Amino acid sequence: MDEKTRKWYDIYNQSEALSQEQQKQIDIILKNIEKLHKRENASSKVSWQGNIVSIQPRTRVWRYVTDNRTHYHLGYNFFIEGKSSKVKNQFTVAISEKQQMKGSFRVGDVLEGTAWTRKYKEREFADYYRAGSLKLLERANDIADKIPPPWIMMAPSMQIYEKRGARILSKSQWKTKCFQCIWSNMANVEIQWDFDRDIKKYRFETFCYGPKSCKYYKMGRPRSVPYKNRGSALDDGYLDELCTEGRDYND
Repeated sequence: MDEKTRKWYDIYNQSEALSQEQQKQIDIILKNIEKLHKRENASSKVSWQGNIVSIQPRTRVWRYVTDNRTHYHLGYNFFIEGKSSKVKNQFTVAISEKQQMKGSFRVGDVLEGTAWTRKYKEREFADYYRAGSLKLLERANDIADKIPPPWIMMAPSMQIYEKRGARILSKSQWKTKCFQCIWSNMANVEIQWDFDRDIKKYRFETFCYGPKSCKYYKMGRPRSVPYKNRGSALDDGYLDELCTEGRDYND
C-alpha cells in the first residue's frame, strides 16, 4: 500500500464518529483511488529493436539510515538506441543474467525482442522488463584495443559484481565519461522510512564497481537517507569502504 492510500485508510480507521452515509462516501473514495492506481500501474507488451550503447548491472539497493546499504544484483540493463512500439528512440531494457550468458551480448550489437512496460515508474529505472524473444540481428565488430577507462567489454557475472562491491558515483560522471563502462550502475533504491508501518521511499542512485584507482571516478555529493521524525543521515562514503573492503586500490 502506498503512502496516499495509507493516509486514506488512517482517516477511515479514525471515522467511528462519522455517520453511515459519510463512511459510505469514504468507501467509494478509497475504491476509486485503488482503481486509479491499478490503471496507472498497468503494464503492456511492446516490441523493440535497436543498437546496444551500454550494458550495466541491474541492481536494487535497500537503505536504512546509514546502518545498512544492501545491494541486490538482479541482471543487466541494456541501454538501447533504436525504436519500440511505444515510439521511443532511446530506452532501457532489463535482461536476466541467464539471457546475457546465453547471448553474450556486447556494446554495438543490434537486437530485437519483446518486453513489458514498467509498472512502477518511481521504483523501476528500466523502461521495459520481462524481455523475451531476443534475436541478434547484427554482431558488433571486435572492439579495437583501447586503454581503459572506461571499461567497454563483455559484462561480468552477477557474482563478480557482488564480490567487488560498489561505491557512490557522481551522477554527472555516470551520464558522461562512465556511461558505457561495465562497472557503472544506475540502481533502484528502496529507503526504509518507517519500520513500524513498513513505509518505504524510492529513488534512483548511481554507483561504481570499478577499480578504486580509476581516474574518472568522482563520488559527488554525500547522499541523504531520510527516516521518519529524524533529520536525514548522510552516506558520505563510509559505507563505500565497507562495501569494497575485499579489494585493494588497483582492483
